[in-house]
Amino acid sequence: MNYHNASFLASYGTAGQLPASTRPEVSFAGRSNVGKSSLLNKLMYRKGLAKVSSTPGKTTTVNFFDVDGVHFIDLPGYGFAKVSQSEKARWSKLIDGYFNQDRKFALVVSLIDIRHDPSALDCAMVEFLQESGLPFAIALTKADKLSKQQANRQKAVIKKKLGVGADVPMVATSSEKGTGIDDLRQVINAALSAGARYSHFGK
Repeated sequence: MNYHNASFLASYGTAGQLPASTRPEVSFAGRSNVGKSSLLNKLMYRKGLAKVSSTPGKTTTVNFFDVDGVHFIDLPGYGFAKVSQSEKARWSKLIDGYFNQDRKFALVVSLIDIRHDPSALDCAMVEFLQESGLPFAIALTKADKLSKQQANRQKAVIKKKLGVGADVPMVATSSEKGTGIDDLRQVINAALSAGARYSHFGK
């Protein structure tokens, strides 16, 4: 897949506005301050395609990007942003509404900050993905903030706390240094190939 061939499609503020799923979808979910937009930009070889802000919680909509015929979905961050309870409820309803729809889920990338143990919300997201049977991978962000030895140690801690097996890809990444980005692209490509091979995406 040509990750250079990327463009923004549209943003949606409610689940009811989401368009029918017509392409394989790679979705990105994580805490508001996990570096989701930065990772997306790095994957797509762009600097500002996904909007990055110093204020956590900038992504308040479901944002669709076209990457060489595959839809990349930037979901609203959870758990950190200083917004009203009503806005948090809207975000939650929006995320739940997305996952509860009949969509062509190719892969869900769950983002977790490698510097910290997974939060209760991170654990809940991974548990939901496991119970739903959705194909998913874990991207550990901000790996440049740790030494390689520290990163490997923390990766093992996170894997154990989440209770995921060897069948779930876990990649330490850095949007700043580019660490693990090619590995994550390979994970995405493999998921897309597997989905096409087993007709996971439907017609």
